[in-house]
Amino acid sequence: MNYISHPLIRAESLEERRYQLAIALQALDRHTMVVLPTGLGKTAVALIAAASRLYREGGRLLVLAPTKPLVEQHLRYFSERLALPDGGECAIFTGDTGPDERESLWNGATAIFATPQVIKNDLIAGRYTLADVTLMVVDECHRAVGNYAYVFLARRYLQTADKPLLLAMTASPGGDHGKVEEVMANLGVEQVETRTESDPDVRPYVHEREMEHRQVDLPEELAGAVDDLNILIDSRLAALKRAGFIAPERNKLSMKALNQINAEIQGRIAQRDLSAFTAASVYAELMKLRHAVSLAESQGSRVLAGYLEKLSKEGQSATGTKASQRLAGDPVFQRLCQRAAAWQDELHPKVALTVELVKEQVALHPESRTIVFATFRDTVGLLVEALREAGIGAERFVGQASRDAEKGLSQKKQIDVLRRFREGEFPVIVSTSVGEEGLDVPSTDLVVFYEAVPSEIRSIQRKGRTGRSGTGRIVVFTTKGTADEVYRYVSQQRERSMQKGIRALGSGGIVRGQMDISSFIAADPDSPAITIDDRETTSRVAEVLSDQGLRITLSRLETGDYAIGDRILVERKTVQDFADTLVDRDLLGQVRNLAAAAPRPVLIVEGEGDLYAARDIHPNAIRGAIAAITVDMGVSMIRTRSPEETAEMLAVLSRREEGERGERRMQPKKTHTTGQEQLENVIASFPDVGLKSARALLEHFGSVKAVIEADQEDLTAVKGVGKKTAESIWETARRLYG
Repeated sequence: MNYISHPLIRAESLEERRYQLAIALQALDRHTMVVLPTGLGKTAVALIAAASRLYREGGRLLVLAPTKPLVEQHLRYFSERLALPDGGECAIFTGDTGPDERESLWNGATAIFATPQVIKNDLIAGRYTLADVTLMVVDECHRAVGNYAYVFLARRYLQTADKPLLLAMTASPGGDHGKVEEVMANLGVEQVETRTESDPDVRPYVHEREMEHRQVDLPEELAGAVDDLNILIDSRLAALKRAGFIAPERNKLSMKALNQINAEIQGRIAQRDLSAFTAASVYAELMKLRHAVSLAESQGSRVLAGYLEKLSKEGQSATGTKASQRLAGDPVFQRLCQRAAAWQDELHPKVALTVELVKEQVALHPESRTIVFATFRDTVGLLVEALREAGIGAERFVGQASRDAEKGLSQKKQIDVLRRFREGEFPVIVSTSVGEEGLDVPSTDLVVFYEAVPSEIRSIQRKGRTGRSGTGRIVVFTTKGTADEVYRYVSQQRERSMQKGIRALGSGGIVRGQMDISSFIAADPDSPAITIDDRETTSRVAEVLSDQGLRITLSRLETGDYAIGDRILVERKTVQDFADTLVDRDLLGQVRNLAAAAPRPVLIVEGEGDLYAARDIHPNAIRGAIAAITVDMGVSMIRTRSPEETAEMLAVLSRREEGERGERRMQPKKTHTTGQEQLENVIASFPDVGLKSARALLEHFGSVKAVIEADQEDLTAVKGVGKKTAESIWETARRLYG
């Protein structure tokens, strides 16, 4: 075996593959997207480019990946192979690393491996810049659409770096040419480098993958359950037709058709058509029923029974939606629930076949590794239980979020599961989609699709988990005559379309110029400051504020989303969120807390939608809520059309607040102030003292009299009160009138 020789690559650590070298050399010329099938070494290309870039240009390397397990994986790969110049160090930035620690690590590290949201937060907060980053690697770059953090980071990097070079990597950019173009534009990609497994320079490194499709019959009892569900669906479609809506026949009820129904319903809600509110509830029933059919056909009886029980409980609850209540009261649905409750053993043959397949694999190849992919967590749990009952060691691999009574896996636990799997503690992982991207398990010999998936990206990523270091085997289960078969064919067609598109991208016919970006405005230390709740950084608002050059502070705010100075506190809600909170949560209670927390509370309602049409709420209820918010509570309510307009409004509020100093800073009189609030307002009316400092002073000294009589030295002992503020309080309290 030949190895790459480079001053910054450790000896005999990286196999020499000509196609990887060729791609890396091209990537050193301009911002590049690398499209390589999983297992062909995208990370090796990034390593070669990083070594060359650091050797020639110096600076820093920044490697971004969407999840902590992937970040850990990249750190391990680069640390073992990259010899950083001048004793440079590697650092990892995730949510587990504190902000102050990240700032310190950034200053001392040459190579940083991070999740994108963490870097985005730090840039918005001004903890460091990307000025000296000479290569930014963006892994799983197909995510760079919409408001994903990659989009902001690429824009900021290309605007601010002294010598920018961006390397984007993916195994599957998708079959939608428009989306691929969007990803390229968002990342500033100027060229695409790609290889397929059939290319001559790649074929020597490709291991055969045996693809097998196994069809199963839907058991009679589950077919009967589907029949009942179809009766329920037919009755809901008929109800929509009677109400004057365009509804297809059940056999043509695709997701596209459902979206068209919803669009028509929303349009008529906007026109104040009362029948549309009922239709929206019927539409919700259709979505639940369609999901139940999918579970019956592709997942199994136990998963279906659990879902039906959940719907029944929702419908019997006083807080259940009208859709779930109406569904739970339907005799056909009740009959189905009774039958499902009587099912003891799993009826769907997929479960037993999966166990049999894995058992055979383990018996023939005890050292082999198997990954079973399933779409739903309930199915993952069912399969893990079945495998363990058969004496096969298996662990679930799911996302972080906890749902119902089931806890998710923290990123720390995900990493631990992968480590133990890699080291051979157990032979099988059963995973949801969280395991589709970037799992580095070279010895995986068998991949099982519990069901077909319609997404070409997900299908390719699942298949890429095998055939890396030896012949691999892929088995896909489908249920005859169901959506399983449709998804299989859709996925195959989309994969072929994507491969055709990739070949076109890599043919040299598409080379983009760098995207047109307006000049970046660096944060002015004298510019207005806005404190943003750290949970708001996923919104476009925080990005726009940062791009405008405002000084940003990130903090966890107890109330509100944005704090401007000591007086203005802003709560931001979308039109839909406003309506949902009014119905399902305590909107007025939230706003009441906002009003109590600041002298000048502001509620921004964002979006172009009609506030009166967002939910099935009587318009007078909306008007009453607005009256209570603005008149009774004294909260300013402002409408904006978009996140960009919200950011502009916050910037205007900030600039106005920055100009309101001295005499104009006195707190406005409120008719509903309590005795405690009156004392706070007295102290807050002193020059350079805001409400926050006033509260701290009163808590420390106990009364207005004690604050006024305190020495300057005692005043500065209070947290948040500086020498200038203490001097201002002391002099103002003793200044003669006239």
